[in-house]
Amino acid sequence: MSHQEVLIVEDEPEIASLIRFHAQREGFEARIAHSGRAALEEIEKRRPDVISLDIMLPDLDGLEVCRRLKRSPETALLPIVIVSAKGEEAEVVAGLELGADDYVTKPFSPRVLMARLKAVLRRREEEEAGVSSAAGRLTLGGDTLDIDAERHIVRCGGQRIDLTLTEFRLLHFLAQRPGFVRTRDQIVSAIRGEGTVLSSRAVDVHVASLRRKLGEAGALIETVRGVGYRVATEAEAEA
Repeated sequence: MSHQEVLIVEDEPEIASLIRFHAQREGFEARIAHSGRAALEEIEKRRPDVISLDIMLPDLDGLEVCRRLKRSPETALLPIVIVSAKGEEAEVVAGLELGADDYVTKPFSPRVLMARLKAVLRRREEEEAGVSSAAGRLTLGGDTLDIDAERHIVRCGGQRIDLTLTEFRLLHFLAQRPGFVRTRDQIVSAIRGEGTVLSSRAVDVHVASLRRKLGEAGALIETVRGVGYRVATEAEAEA
């Protein structure tokens, strides 16, 4: 049985070697690219199963690499975990909105990074196998939002909204029980899987990005201070 391969895109040799060491311990095959252009060349030669991507690279930055990969039909589904010292909310949101599956800030725990890489691979495998979190369709706010769970499609006012897999799962999880408050821990378990490390701050970033993409319908996702989030019920949405 062949091992899954991670491409480590990192310009600092020590960090690249650290990630490779832990990846190989976890059973991955690992390649290293020290620049954005080198990463694209490596992907062209042989497509990896998952990418660990730094943002601050010497030629083509990580966000541009992510943008190019997600724009191409051949690489759009490649799982990407950004690993960067840029931990400001705007940077995290930018990476997630470009289609990155996760975002880890430096300094990081190698064990956490390995868990994130495995989690995004697991989700992608489920997606390719046609496994969805639940069958059927859900609507919110009357017919404002239409969520097709089987095809992973969301429409707002009839217009299709492009969401990342994480954003879709978050919305679908909240929409299954309108009016019920979901804690951040419950959200993490639902969209990442049990045992995966994900900070409450990262949940907040995903929610903020989701609200922006949904426009006025984003107001349906309500913050319950000190607890988590919920989706407004039909009656509340119409009030």
